[in-house]
Amino acid sequence: MSVTLRYWAAAKDAAGLAEEAFDVPRTVAELLSEAAERHPDGRLGRVLARCAFLVDGEPVGLRPHDSVSLHPGAVVEALPPFAGG
Repeated sequence: MSVTLRYWAAAKDAAGLAEEAFDVPRTVAELLSEAAERHPDGRLGRVLARCAFLVDGEPVGLRPHDSVSLHPGAVVEALPPFAGG
């Protein structure tokens, strides 16, 4: 099984797709590093650095990304900051 990373708004634009699958990384930090490596122009990495994240619908919040474990089948959503309300 894999982990799915879903991109929203500016992250979707920077990645050029809505989601992609990754071999199961151990942490959110590893997932984000792998995603940035897949998109070497740097745009996605810059957007991900500003995103909030959900793992299986639960906010990561202020927890360090290297402390948030992932499991096979997990869905991580990258939510860039947005204006409005």
